[in-house]
Amino acid sequence: MMDRREFLQVLATASAAGLSLQGCASGGGPAAGAGADAMYDIPRFGNVSLLHFTDCHAQLMPVYFREPSVNLGVGEARGRAPHLVGDHLLKAFGIRAGTPEAHAFTYLDFEAAARTYGKVGGFAHLATLVKRMKASRPGALLLDGGDTWQGSATALWSKGQDMVDACKLLGVDVMTGHWEFTLGAKRVEEVIARDFKGRVDFVAQNVKTTDFEDPVFPSHTLRTINGVPVAIIGQAFPYTPIANPRYLMPDWSFGIRDDRLQQVVDEVRGEGAQVVVLLSHNGMDVDLKLATRVSGIDAILGGHTHDGVPQPVKVRNAKGVTLVTNAGSNGKFLGVLDLEVRGRKVADFRYRLLPVFSNLLPPDPSMQALIDGIRGPHRARLEESLAVTEGLLYRRGNFNGTFDQLILDALMEVKGAQIAFSPGFRWGTSLLPGQAITREHLMDQTAITYPYTTVNDFTGETIKTILEEVADNLFNPDPYYQQGGDMVRVGGLTYACDPNGRIGNRISDMRLNGVPIDARRSYRVAGWAPVAEGARGEPVWEVVERWLKARRTVTPRTLNLPRLIGIRDNPGIA
Repeated sequence: MMDRREFLQVLATASAAGLSLQGCASGGGPAAGAGADAMYDIPRFGNVSLLHFTDCHAQLMPVYFREPSVNLGVGEARGRAPHLVGDHLLKAFGIRAGTPEAHAFTYLDFEAAARTYGKVGGFAHLATLVKRMKASRPGALLLDGGDTWQGSATALWSKGQDMVDACKLLGVDVMTGHWEFTLGAKRVEEVIARDFKGRVDFVAQNVKTTDFEDPVFPSHTLRTINGVPVAIIGQAFPYTPIANPRYLMPDWSFGIRDDRLQQVVDEVRGEGAQVVVLLSHNGMDVDLKLATRVSGIDAILGGHTHDGVPQPVKVRNAKGVTLVTNAGSNGKFLGVLDLEVRGRKVADFRYRLLPVFSNLLPPDPSMQALIDGIRGPHRARLEESLAVTEGLLYRRGNFNGTFDQLILDALMEVKGAQIAFSPGFRWGTSLLPGQAITREHLMDQTAITYPYTTVNDFTGETIKTILEEVADNLFNPDPYYQQGGDMVRVGGLTYACDPNGRIGNRISDMRLNGVPIDARRSYRVAGWAPVAEGARGEPVWEVVERWLKARRTVTPRTLNLPRLIGIRDNPGIA
């Protein structure tokens, strides 16, 4: 709880930043109740309702999470959702600056707004919101877009069981996946057979066996909501064995498989489905293209790219219009899609992507009890302070984040490397200046099943090849060649990047300490999260923990960012 002095400081900070405190208050009480009514009193519409969250990355507790200030779109994606940041996003969606919604959807005034509006997400608070929406929407289904069982210490230590139990209590009806597969194929099969049987449908039309191409999971589930047959088709992340270690799911093959998807859509329509929804982990750009190629889908409830997009994008195709959404990450949002079905088809809709402000939503007692039980045996270990940060720590952004910079700095110093690489993961929470960096916070950035650190001697030519390949994954103008995520984070090395360039020609002017990189010379490069089978090394969290404990106070990190070429006036950058 805040004391009077702290509360006055918050008021002063908010006033200086032009932020409105109306409808949002720390710690509950009448103001919080009024704010919850204003934000979450959403009138029921239509006769079919779907609730959707995605990419929570195992965040059971409320967190701070800063949205990106760099999310560039190239080609046809330039200047359209999801590649809008800051004021550009507010203008596009008619959101007033200085409001709780502006804080939820953008990075603007992040530190001041975070101190004003408090943390977001947390499964106990999400559970309260889900129950509130279901109470006003009889028959509503809760859909989980995946990336749920990975991303925290307790999820890693329990092999995802903490999140499986939480999702069952939350009332998840249907799920698809991505990072779940990094727990191993056998673990996924175990959860589905033991925990989900008769309760949760795990669907993915695009996963087959490598030998006979048999379906690994059901392609869809057909549910009836208020007398209306509704088909939910699953689409797992299509590039799982490329972006993550193939050896963790060696007998399964993945892909977009939009031709197969069209067959499934036609099949469920033939079975009488009046509403067809794709629960997708493609990433929003891929979903936008897919919606032009596959007809008969009413809505795509999307994830993977962690884009909090306030309203759907309407995409025309051969048989009508498909709504494409993306519901953010870290348990920060709940999507509410209300459909009016008349004459055996969708006639109208309403959609809201609701921010989950923990100060406005009291914790659900049952979920809070479950979370307390999960965390109890690990509490001392989770809450141990490793250091205190003097600057804002965050991850999201196309090229770097301050927490990634911290990891890079630790890798170079501890491993004695000239250069360091860190994956462009989009999951990971944020910390405000003055906060303790606990072991839990460190694990929020690093909790994967292949955390090994590596040190290699790479030639300048190899380094350029690595950067070019990752840049093409991010900036290829054809979304079907994008795998999501962000650019590999780079420490020590400076470079220039032309996101609009051709493959193999986006990276230039690579330098180390101001000296041009020699294509034939070898450089010592540290990294982590190798996808190759057999790779081993010290877990990255152990390396960074030693570095943090040696300092105790972490000064603000100076981001190592590329010099960008050709992005003037791009609304995807601040």
